[in-house]
Amino acid sequence: MTLADFKATLADATPPAVSPLLLALWHDARGDWDKAHTLAQDVDDASGAWVHAYLHRKEGDLGNAGYWYGRAKQPVATDALDEEWARIATALL
Repeated sequence: MTLADFKATLADATPPAVSPLLLALWHDARGDWDKAHTLAQDVDDASGAWVHAYLHRKEGDLGNAGYWYGRAKQPVATDALDEEWARIATALL
C-alpha cells in the first residue's frame, strides 16, 4: 500500500486492514484522537513511541511529546503536523 492508497481509505467508513499503528494514524486523521491514542499506547516499541509522540504534540502536550520522541529515538518534530503524519505513515507502510 502506498501513502496515497492509505490516504484514500480515509474516506471509507471502515478502516483498512493495517497494523495497529497505521490504524491509529487512520483514526487520528479522521478526528478520533482518543481511539488513536489508545491504539498507539498499546504498542511498546520505538514505532509506537513515535506515533504516541506525534499524538501528544498534536494535543499540545509538548512535554509529554518530548518524552515519547526520546523513547522513539526520533528528533522532536517542528514541521507541520500533517507533514509529520505523512512521514510516520510512510515509514510504517
